[in-house]
Amino acid sequence: MKYVVVLGDGMADEPIEELGGKTPLAYAKTPMMDELAAHGEIGLAATIPAGMKPGSDTANLAVLGYNPRLYYTGRSPLEALSIGVDMADADVAIRCNLVTVSDDNLPYEQKTIIDHSSSEISTADAAILLEAVRKKLEWEGYHFYVGTSYRHLLIWNHGKTVDLTPPHDILERKIGEYLPTDSKLLEMQKRSYDILNNHPLNVERAAKGLNKANSVWFWGAGTRPFLSSFAEKTGKKGAMISAVDLLKGIAVGAGMQNIEVEGANGGLNTNYEGKAGAAVSALTEGGYDFVYIHLEAPDEMGHQGSLERKIKAIEYLDERVVRVVKEGLDRAGEEYRILVMPDHPTPISKRTHTTTPVPYLIYDSRNKDIQSSQSYNEKEAKASGNYFSEGYRLMDHYLEIK
Repeated sequence: MKYVVVLGDGMADEPIEELGGKTPLAYAKTPMMDELAAHGEIGLAATIPAGMKPGSDTANLAVLGYNPRLYYTGRSPLEALSIGVDMADADVAIRCNLVTVSDDNLPYEQKTIIDHSSSEISTADAAILLEAVRKKLEWEGYHFYVGTSYRHLLIWNHGKTVDLTPPHDILERKIGEYLPTDSKLLEMQKRSYDILNNHPLNVERAAKGLNKANSVWFWGAGTRPFLSSFAEKTGKKGAMISAVDLLKGIAVGAGMQNIEVEGANGGLNTNYEGKAGAAVSALTEGGYDFVYIHLEAPDEMGHQGSLERKIKAIEYLDERVVRVVKEGLDRAGEEYRILVMPDHPTPISKRTHTTTPVPYLIYDSRNKDIQSSQSYNEKEAKASGNYFSEGYRLMDHYLEIK
């Protein structure tokens, strides 16, 4: 038996008047997922434990079967694993976004955060800008590391797990009340604007109509993570396919193999077919039992507030990933189970994550005779009556672990 998870990051949403009261998932053309739902099981899973913040970190741990209350030590430490940073027990890892704040004559505290991703900046451009920051701000005990796109890392030796605000939670707001209370981190953020705003690369980006990556933004602080082995926990040899450092770091911590796919970039125009094909090859030729395919695009489009592009991301996931995986495994003659779900909602109206339970879909190739009229969306998943109040328990159900 082979197992595939197709994770549409932030894919769930809320009813939207413009769509006739439907969510983007219900409105999008998703014939493949609807076909699987008609022959499978749908329901809801609460991936964010009560009282915890609705991040992709806690949510993806839950989807993989790890209780976030036991295993979560912060987002950035998981990304550090992906980058290859060997944290000491006393180190604190902090996510270092390259963001866009308003380019005006106001004091830094009165500026507005425009874009948490700086127009989805390329890793190559980001590396140039982060090097400019590093040269001026890498003080003793603080070390910058390049990640992917706008997502980077600060290691604070013998640091503190200070409370910091994710930039995507405060888009279009003045930043003053959300700045770090730690004096060194605050000084770094403020000085980064002076270093970056008129950097030649940012001047060039602005001329092209792109948002300047004109400030660092710190958030997601945490200590060294300790995940148990996925293989020992489930008996399955697993692999991860993602363009995002967070997911790669979770895979490293869980002892799963990261499979790199050329052209996978975490955006709307990622290499969907490449990811799906790599998953099929890993399961049919590579000796893997379990593959987790992570698609970041629905979440990014939710943060951007782009309804049209979020719908497109969902339709791409259906046609260019779910369909390719199913047809590939059918051709190989494998028995398999597919789990499709978001990690959390990223509603267009809010442009950030929420804690609402998310819809899941399980299809089992052995159960082709099952037939219903249900489709895959939030409303029908709720109507099914299937509900995992502790979302991390869904994985054992999916893997048929008693």
